[in-house]
Amino acid sequence: MNPAFPLALALSLVVVGSAHAGPASAPLAPAADANTRAVDTLVQRRMQQLGIPGLQVAVVRKDRTVLLRNYGSASVELGVPVTDASVFSLNSITKAFSGIAAGTAIAQGRLDPKAPLSRYLDDLPQAWRAVTIEQLMAHMSGLPDLMRAPTVEQDPAAAWAWTLAQPIRFAAGERYDYCQTNYTLLQRILNKLMARPADAALATPQFAAAGMRRTGYGDADAVVPGKGPNYRYRDNGPGTPRTLRPIYERFPPYRQASSGINSTAEDMANWAKAVLSDRLIDARTRELLWTPVRYADGKPGQWGLGWQVFARGSHRMVGMTGGGRSAVFLYPDDELAVIVLTNLSGAYPEDFIDGIAKIYAPDLPLTGIPALRIALDDSDYEHVETVLSALRARHPEASFPEAEFNDWGYRLLASGRPKQAQAIFERIVDLYPNSGNAYDSLAEARGVNGDRKGAIEAYRRALALDPKNTHAAAQLRRLETSP
Repeated sequence: MNPAFPLALALSLVVVGSAHAGPASAPLAPAADANTRAVDTLVQRRMQQLGIPGLQVAVVRKDRTVLLRNYGSASVELGVPVTDASVFSLNSITKAFSGIAAGTAIAQGRLDPKAPLSRYLDDLPQAWRAVTIEQLMAHMSGLPDLMRAPTVEQDPAAAWAWTLAQPIRFAAGERYDYCQTNYTLLQRILNKLMARPADAALATPQFAAAGMRRTGYGDADAVVPGKGPNYRYRDNGPGTPRTLRPIYERFPPYRQASSGINSTAEDMANWAKAVLSDRLIDARTRELLWTPVRYADGKPGQWGLGWQVFARGSHRMVGMTGGGRSAVFLYPDDELAVIVLTNLSGAYPEDFIDGIAKIYAPDLPLTGIPALRIALDDSDYEHVETVLSALRARHPEASFPEAEFNDWGYRLLASGRPKQAQAIFERIVDLYPNSGNAYDSLAEARGVNGDRKGAIEAYRRALALDPKNTHAAAQLRRLETSP
């Protein structure tokens, strides 16, 4: 089970408009060097696999932009090609900007990441007050998600009142749960510290400091110069081709610590250089942002303060993704950053960004899940077990973290590749046979693939391992009672 993933995806993809046959193509300038040719091959293969209409990529190495490349169409409707000036939605990558804003307040001594919310806000429910800033920023708060509020898009005041009235979902620090309430609270705290309106945008000072000329806030209710539509594919049922559809997204001011920034790959490369070179934040505070926050049981989580934190062998990768369409990842130990922006929800560039990084940093030690993804990139995943066994034999020290593995499976499921997703979830239960969550995820994939009996079996196992799994219980009742 990944409780936040399907909901966040569904709520961010409100479909409007008419269908189009598919993405238009635009001529691509000849590659000047071997690295660029390798990126072209990788990116164009993924665009073809997933039907990505338009894409930008930038690579930063040692404080220099070494690649800036455009592919496909910024507007399928008008046949407008992607150029350096094309602007794309960053969605939740905005949280990394909010992390930098929080880091600035920490460095100034205004914000203590281990302090409870009650130190900074006095109008919160009693059950919320002991949650710490770091639990908030690492999505361990257990707070109710305002994205579930019936009026989240239409009436911010009513949505916030609804959220305040909901019970907490679990004790703070107990587990991970991606929740937009967290960053709305962070926005209010930082703005209160800076004596600004509660809903003021946090990242604007970073745009000027990093030389981001085409970056700003905006959604479907605003005219954003240089920005084309965002798209997703609509599933029309078995045996019927998927249909490309435009989508409509709104990011009211009170949600702009979570999402709402639009940018270009060139601007994001400038921002990455500013982050890595201490122009936005000092090295000590940056390391604090990039240190995984620990759960209540002492185990490290998958988030720092506003940033996801991953291991790439003995090296680190930190960054953020947004809307299932864009990603920015920094490899600090390799003085490298890779930015991929697309206009397709379901492109999931985080699944091929390591391949681009490896082209420019051949010594990047890709083992574990990144190596498995690259090995399976051109296959139908029918040999996952064999490939996984070979990788584990070659790198016995490599780790396959359950959360990262699980997220990958859900991305495959959401991008219209359910058989590949099930193949991944089957391997997760092999590695984590005592995980109720692993069996819950496998059950979902089996259900999507039409294996009702297998789904029931997996949900029963999930409940046996975790009797508190309300999702598994509800799905099992549905499957056992429906005709």
